[in-house]
Amino acid sequence: MFAPQYTITNKILTSIAKIEAAEEVIKNSPLLPLWEKQFKEDAIVRAAHHGTHIEGNKLKKDEAKDILLGKEIIGRPRDIQEIINYRKVIELIDEEAKRKIEKITEPLIKKLHRTIVDKILQDDSAGQYRTKQVVVKNSQTGEVTFRPPPPIEIPYLMRDFVYWLNRSDHNQIHPVLKAGITHHELVRIHPFIDGNGRVARVLATLILFLGGYDIRRFFSLEEYYDRDAVIYYENLQKASAGDLISWLEYFCFGAAVEFDKIKEKILKLSKDVKLKQKFGGQQIFLNDRQVKIIEYLQEIGYLQNRAFPNLFSNISEDTVLRDLQDLIKKGLIKKVGSTKAARYVMV
Repeated sequence: MFAPQYTITNKILTSIAKIEAAEEVIKNSPLLPLWEKQFKEDAIVRAAHHGTHIEGNKLKKDEAKDILLGKEIIGRPRDIQEIINYRKVIELIDEEAKRKIEKITEPLIKKLHRTIVDKILQDDSAGQYRTKQVVVKNSQTGEVTFRPPPPIEIPYLMRDFVYWLNRSDHNQIHPVLKAGITHHELVRIHPFIDGNGRVARVLATLILFLGGYDIRRFFSLEEYYDRDAVIYYENLQKASAGDLISWLEYFCFGAAVEFDKIKEKILKLSKDVKLKQKFGGQQIFLNDRQVKIIEYLQEIGYLQNRAFPNLFSNISEDTVLRDLQDLIKKGLIKKVGSTKAARYVMV
């Protein structure tokens, strides 16, 4: 029976405490609807790019973004399809989380795999456990670094793993730890002929969603892994060799880094405390130009009339002035001075 062995170290506790703190700030921060939309779209782009780049996809982040916007790019058909599929699988786990599914099942895991390898693997391999022995090799030396279990064992290992995943006493396991264990165990079993890493990463994300750590769908752990893929794979190998603690420390630290990064960005954009006090937690509706003005003020510190043409190339000065007056009425900015050299600053 699958029974992961680990202890909760100070490193793990520190990371989870940071995750909890970031989650609380992000959840309760008033945020402009347009910014919220941009955060979610950016997370999808980062997840799709880094989640496939770590597996050898050659496309750049801007190219991945163009694909997700429906634009045509020049690239290997497989690379393009991998980006499209990753977006689809993120949408799939989002739907499952919104339905608040009570169990992670083998059919669901197979469905994730089918989505990830759609038009990449043959139909008889998509969503089906592998029937061949595979090995994982070092891409530089060709050395075999990991030999997954033989195919005959996979149905039993997966059944055992899914049983552990859905046990009723697992409310006692922190969702971040549960996601980390899931991530490694799927990589270790290596149930599919290809796409195992991607399935492991999206399933771990789904478990975070279901555990209440959706962070408003703003995060992408894939970027953390891809930043230093060597360390990522080394920690997975340590866990497969029996050192699950090192992997969980790595996994929790990565989640803490990503969530804290989002927290800081949100605090900068939303002016959390001031806006919440001023608007009682209500969302503030601004047009695209006003959002751009706020972002400019937060970066530069002030805005003068002479900067209007650089900020808005095809917008009249009267239109910009109306937007500024509306922001003043909303209490977000104020005007200092009364001449053409007057400055607009954040309140």
